[in-house]
Amino acid sequence: MVRRLLTALVALTGIAALAFAWASPPAPSGAHLTASAQADTGFRIENGRLVDAAGNDFVMRGVNHAHTWYPQETGSLADIKELGANTVRVVLSSGDRWTENGVADVAAVVDDCKANRLICVLEVHDTTGYGEQSGAATLDQAVDYWLRVQDALHGEEDFVLVNIGNEPYGNDQATVANWASDTSAAIGRLRDAGFHHTLVADAPNWGQDWSHTMRDGAASVFASDPHANTLFSIHMYGVYAQESTVVSYLEHFTNAGLPLIVGEFGHDHSDGNPDEDAILEHTRRLGLGYLGWSWSGNGGGVEYLDMVEGFDPERLTPWGERIFHGPDGIAETSVEAPVYGGGEPTEEPTEEPTEGPGGDGCEAVYTVVQEWSGGFRADVTVTAAEDLTGWTVSWTHAPGQHVVHAWNAEVTSDGPDVTAVNASYNGTLASGRSTTFGFTGSSEGSPRVPALTCRS
Repeated sequence: MVRRLLTALVALTGIAALAFAWASPPAPSGAHLTASAQADTGFRIENGRLVDAAGNDFVMRGVNHAHTWYPQETGSLADIKELGANTVRVVLSSGDRWTENGVADVAAVVDDCKANRLICVLEVHDTTGYGEQSGAATLDQAVDYWLRVQDALHGEEDFVLVNIGNEPYGNDQATVANWASDTSAAIGRLRDAGFHHTLVADAPNWGQDWSHTMRDGAASVFASDPHANTLFSIHMYGVYAQESTVVSYLEHFTNAGLPLIVGEFGHDHSDGNPDEDAILEHTRRLGLGYLGWSWSGNGGGVEYLDMVEGFDPERLTPWGERIFHGPDGIAETSVEAPVYGGGEPTEEPTEEPTEGPGGDGCEAVYTVVQEWSGGFRADVTVTAAEDLTGWTVSWTHAPGQHVVHAWNAEVTSDGPDVTAVNASYNGTLASGRSTTFGFTGSSEGSPRVPALTCRS
């Protein structure tokens, strides 16, 4: 996101706006085909999907964190993980516009990601708006930076993706026209230098690709990567105010077998009101990753994009509540990376859903949606039989089963006995309406589904 910490107002293409503004998008067009991909180690692209070294599908669910401007906020990654994210996109500087994040700092960020069981997408922010933003760095300069910090990334291909440069072009047509050739050249330099990581290429037009330059050129850029291991990233703000525009862009890539994530998006913006519900719904439907902007620290008139106030995870903003706890949000759809012991949901529930006794005013259904060696994930759906202002679900786990991490409910355990109480935002239910909470657990053998009691 390109306006997060700047306060100056400037004129762009004859329109008075914040320091970075986008033009209106033309109609979608075109489609491309691509081959499956393979990399030497770590994450790779396979049949248009991001998979890990073992071939497990991985869908990013996370947020952006402005580390380079707030290096003192060392607890942010733990807080982001606690709210259910499986990925964090970390803002770094190459020193061209802000203070450079050196080898030691980058290594510390990677260690912090790993300690908190997060996949780390590292990005150089100095390229933002090149050709339109004064002082912005080129992709070539971004590659120079990656070469300087390469020692911090060597051997981390299982945990780190390299986002070559953030929003590397503004709206200047002459420079935007070079997006494909410049991106391919940057990929070539990184591969020649020994980078085996999955590389992430941002779109031009301040990341929003309203000109469809990335959309139309992605296949050729992907083909230029000798490792066939490049992932494309679209940023969705005011250009994506209509559900149809969101769907058209996402489906172009999935239909063509081209890998894509939504690397940034918000619930509102000074250039228009993005349809965040459509972004969340259709990335879930298509199995695409997303990374919301941003954890905290926004300025320049877009403070509403903070997910928490003052880096305090106890003070979620409306945007934070939406992306973490709302439908198709992080808590509902995030799965921890397999490299940390997580796994992808099975197509069918591991066991048949078990519906508990009617109880007082509500019913609850417990479903094991995935399992892996030593662990599992379960969802519990609570349905109101009458109007409720709060609910409690209780059950007794089989021996060897324990709750590890829960979301959308306050879950406590006393040995095998488990009690889940609604969160502040999902306790009030009209008759017939439902809400879902979930948790990851440890298990000795295949997890068993317990009987539930639900009461209001």
